[in-house]
Amino acid sequence: MAGNVNIEGESVSKIVLIGDAGVGKSNILARFARRELCVEFRPEFASVMLKARALPDLVEGKMVKVQIWDTAGQERSRAVTSAYYRGAVGALLVYDITRRETFDNIQRWLRQLRDRADSNIVIMLAGNKCDLNLVRAVQREEGEALANTEGLMFLETSALDAMNIERAFQASLTQINHIKRLRALAAQETAAAASRRDRGTTINVADASRLRNRIWCCSI
Repeated sequence: MAGNVNIEGESVSKIVLIGDAGVGKSNILARFARRELCVEFRPEFASVMLKARALPDLVEGKMVKVQIWDTAGQERSRAVTSAYYRGAVGALLVYDITRRETFDNIQRWLRQLRDRADSNIVIMLAGNKCDLNLVRAVQREEGEALANTEGLMFLETSALDAMNIERAFQASLTQINHIKRLRALAAQETAAAASRRDRGTTINVADASRLRNRIWCCSI
């Protein structure tokens, strides 16, 4: 699992990769972070602190920083801890389109993710290894249907061909930034409302005195 990255003056978005062993999570990470294919599983790669890589936000034209965490084999013993999910604002939920059981297990991973992560986490369902279409065991329509039912984004990817790898992270980060903006606006509105309440109603003492005199005059 990658270590935490602290970059002074930068906002870092943490994205976690989850799913069964062997679905290609480390290769997806390698394609994105290093632009290479991880031919063999290399535990040291997953345990190294990943560089926070600049990624263009296509909506705003700004640069953002992303930190990607890989399970580093923890999923083999179902030992993915709550600490792995802590602070994550996005997740790539990965299955292998050639292995039906990895798709069937998505619901279990999804429950774990929703139990342990922030309720507003952005989730991308990724059907990996779509370059192996001839031995496909899960149809694209099945992935789309599950994503629609659960309110997830969906793409089929190929770490081998680098198909949709950048796009998956781009789409996730665009949605993450949208949620961050909504939260910031909500915080500003709450702060403004609190400020108005603290100020209360201003009473002009001279006006209050004149009003009191009129009341006394009319009461005589």
